[in-house]
Amino acid sequence: MKTILITGCAGFIGFHLSKQLLLNDYVVVGVDNLNSYYDVNLKQARLKQLKEYKYFTFELCSIEDKEAMEKIFSQGQIDIVINLAAQAGVRYSLENPSAYIESNVVGFLNILECCRHNKIEHLIYASSSSVYGANTKLPFSTKDNVDYPVSLYAATKRANELMAHTYSHLYDLPTTGLRFFTVYGPWGRPDMSYFKFTNAIMKGEKIQVFNFGQMKRDFTYIDDIVEGIVRLMDKKPERVQVPNISSSAPHKVYNIGNNRPEELMTFISVIEEKIGKKAKKEFLPMQPGDVHATYANVEDLEKEIGFKPKTSINEGIAKFVDWYKEYYKLE
Repeated sequence: MKTILITGCAGFIGFHLSKQLLLNDYVVVGVDNLNSYYDVNLKQARLKQLKEYKYFTFELCSIEDKEAMEKIFSQGQIDIVINLAAQAGVRYSLENPSAYIESNVVGFLNILECCRHNKIEHLIYASSSSVYGANTKLPFSTKDNVDYPVSLYAATKRANELMAHTYSHLYDLPTTGLRFFTVYGPWGRPDMSYFKFTNAIMKGEKIQVFNFGQMKRDFTYIDDIVEGIVRLMDKKPERVQVPNISSSAPHKVYNIGNNRPEELMTFISVIEEKIGKKAKKEFLPMQPGDVHATYANVEDLEKEIGFKPKTSINEGIAKFVDWYKEYYKLE
């Protein structure tokens, strides 16, 4: 029975992944600092469910706390580490840049160091589609240049990829980075657009539609994200010299997206349909740090694990709206 350490276990993706692994008879050590970036009650509600499982243990800790992380790693054999803890959000990085450096850079360094010194089999870590910055070639491929981020959040995620590659090269630590594309679904993050839209429409309030609605996103349902991660756990990158590539480090980066971008206005109309109520829309200019479109090339993912995300926004949004009504006790 393998032991998996999941940082950010009370977060959106971390919660769903932890639950799935516990159902699959893994031992899960969950780490989270339960910060107040968004509703702590929602995080506590997720955590309450995880604590019902026999093979789940929880450590209240920030990954930037080096001594605390070293203690957690020393308490028992950890086989695989999945780092999902991070300061999230593109727009918040304009307000509080220090939080991103502390969690996403210093914290990730601590994870790498702990993995290095404890002979971890495989480190999987969250990157982001935001690393593609203002790239205009679609779909986004992991072979594309990603040297021009347009937000500090994106810059820290790209830094994670470079740091992981370095540790893979120097210490033969297998690392896999996952560029997530606009993840949504039940138990999601209240700072995400679909959650805000649903909340505002239900209350009869205005929704803010940026770039006057002229945006596309590759919306990816949470269950598809979880399945991709679970399948990749046993796909450790190997040290292989590829022609015309200077690196042979056991490091790999994948896109995990639905491979089908949707118009923002179409996405809003699906939410309206599932709620049964029209939105009051306030059209606004593009926000700093935002991008016009995202679109994931998932050929590598499909080749390696025989899987690609497939849940439609009609199916995914219906499940989210049902959860939203149940969680907030609405008719």
